[in-house]
Amino acid sequence: MPTPLPNNNRPSDKKPNTFKFNLWWMYLIVLVFLAGLFYFDQQTVSKEVSYTTFEQYVERDHGIADIVVFTDKKRVEGRLTDSLANVLFPTVDLNNKGARATVEANIPSADKLQERIEYWRSTGAFTGDVEYEQSSPYAGIFWSLFPFILLIGFWIFLMRRMSGGAGGGGGAGGGIFSVGKSKAMLFDKNNANKVTFRDVAGLSEAKTEIEEIVEFLRNPERYTNLGGKIPKGALLVGPPGTGKTLLAKAVAGEADVPFFSMSGSDFVEMFVGVGASRVRDLFRQAKEKAPCIVFIDEIDAVGRARGKNAGMGANDERENTLNQLLTEMDGFGTNSGVIILAATNRADILDKALMRAGRFDRQIYVELPDLPDRVEIFKVHLRKIKTAENLDIEMLARQTPGFSGADIANVCNEAALIAARHNKTSVSKEDFNAAVDRVIGGLEKRNKILTVDEKKSIAVHEAGHATVSWHLRYGNPLVKVTIVPRGKALGAAWYMPEERQIVPSQVLLDDICSLLGGRAAEELFLGHISTGAANDLERVTKQAYAMVVYYGMSDRLPNLSYYDSTGQNSMFTNPYSNERAKIIDEEVSRIITEQYERAKAILTEYAKGHHELADTLIRREVIFTEDVERIFGPRQWVSRTEELFGSGKKERSGISTPPPIDDVEAEDITPEKQPETESSKQLSSQKDSAETPEKDNKE
Repeated sequence: MPTPLPNNNRPSDKKPNTFKFNLWWMYLIVLVFLAGLFYFDQQTVSKEVSYTTFEQYVERDHGIADIVVFTDKKRVEGRLTDSLANVLFPTVDLNNKGARATVEANIPSADKLQERIEYWRSTGAFTGDVEYEQSSPYAGIFWSLFPFILLIGFWIFLMRRMSGGAGGGGGAGGGIFSVGKSKAMLFDKNNANKVTFRDVAGLSEAKTEIEEIVEFLRNPERYTNLGGKIPKGALLVGPPGTGKTLLAKAVAGEADVPFFSMSGSDFVEMFVGVGASRVRDLFRQAKEKAPCIVFIDEIDAVGRARGKNAGMGANDERENTLNQLLTEMDGFGTNSGVIILAATNRADILDKALMRAGRFDRQIYVELPDLPDRVEIFKVHLRKIKTAENLDIEMLARQTPGFSGADIANVCNEAALIAARHNKTSVSKEDFNAAVDRVIGGLEKRNKILTVDEKKSIAVHEAGHATVSWHLRYGNPLVKVTIVPRGKALGAAWYMPEERQIVPSQVLLDDICSLLGGRAAEELFLGHISTGAANDLERVTKQAYAMVVYYGMSDRLPNLSYYDSTGQNSMFTNPYSNERAKIIDEEVSRIITEQYERAKAILTEYAKGHHELADTLIRREVIFTEDVERIFGPRQWVSRTEELFGSGKKERSGISTPPPIDDVEAEDITPEKQPETESSKQLSSQKDSAETPEKDNKE
């Protein structure tokens, strides 16, 4: 049991809130300037007059309020009074604050004008202020050219921004003048916040191969002395969330060589030839910094198989980019010291030329983590979480089969949020249970109003699932049954699915029978059926179809599989004839009908226990394994998980019936809900939507 670590991972020093320049500030400055030019142009009017007319305005009209004398230019400027301004400029609104109306005139000399001003003051014709100024010879030129200078500067700024681009690290940016440059980010040993192999839990086989590639670059002589060659590329293949990109980040953190990171979509552009140009630029940069690693994430965006559906949306630009990538990876040129890493979850659609040896020498499969890997992943994500002392990490791993690394990280985060919501000082087992329920099933909706008949129908349905599953040899171990609405479902039965590597046909048949238990219970004990089994029927149909078409588990069509793992078959045609399709439909119907009658037979035999289970469910809304075991007795079969962990060695006959738990609060004993495991083809949970379409719309 790991000791909870102190929560000292938060940075103590925060970065100061510094002002960051934004392009929108430049837009605002230009708008303010243009508005200012417009404002002053509209609020200031002037008129050129003769000196005689200027004197008339002063002596006769008394229309000059202030005078400004430019001694170096022998000019005078007079600000008009409102009365004279309205006469000279009748079309201009001069009532606004700050509006000016002036007249300008040439004068004989400043001295003579001074004499006239003293005469006007003595006669009372002029009573305003007089200013003497010298005008700058460059002021007029500057103000006339300033708008053009501002626009030119703004254009230069935009061009520099566009050419600078958004490429980080060692990239060349993505501007209009460098559109063909690579957008790859460059990481080196000096980068902070590095991810190491210590941060990658599980994935032991994948890490071994990745670590070997890093060792190739660190000590190449160790391998080349024996005549070996450094692999040119490795392709990481696996479902989403399994840690492919995290492995690549760990390589960047562990290797002492430059690391170029780029997404496959970065090669795709609207301009013709840009993708191929970026490929060339990427490898040019890589060769200059060799030895180095180039990582292309989501390579299926550019590496899709060529020549498919030529008449329906073929992308010549993408194919040209792929051709250039193929040439750079294994052409006449030498790429010594450059290793290509790529990641994808769609290896089936990649081009065969890209997958061959010499380009991607290794295909590293990153699968969903098994039990030991999930334990290690939990330990990694729980480093920064204050957990309770009695938290059993191994039990958490057993409760989450089929979870990817990303799913486990989400569960840990949700558990911390739930604990914080309840003002707890540490994250306990109950918080993790609630987190698993929250991630898979959604949020509980206890405020949803149900009638008595609806509640009874849901209880009978869910009790039917529990009853049938309990009496099937390969039925998944029951964890919890609830009629509390959660997500889109009004009720659900949670199981702990078995992680099987090989699935016998009887396991699949028991799954189908268990899924049909809800519908069968409605028909037997309610006398009618409802839309609550819609999700069950969907899964049953897919399961039966897979048995006939993919697994060859049909009596009439044995040992036949129409599954295309390469993805080459067209989606518009079936690989079998119409007569064979009819037989497939008949076999699917037969399998479902047989398992439905089998479910009804089990429910008929254990009808009394089913009724007691449904009544308990109506009364308490949630029942657990202990309740079912109290009603039906212990199961006759040991689950696969119990067998592997040795817990099934005890004598089943010696198990005492647990006491009733009516007085125990549900939140204190909440078991865990389990998701679907893709590898085992198991049905993870019986999520049953008991809602009609009208109710779904009201949700």
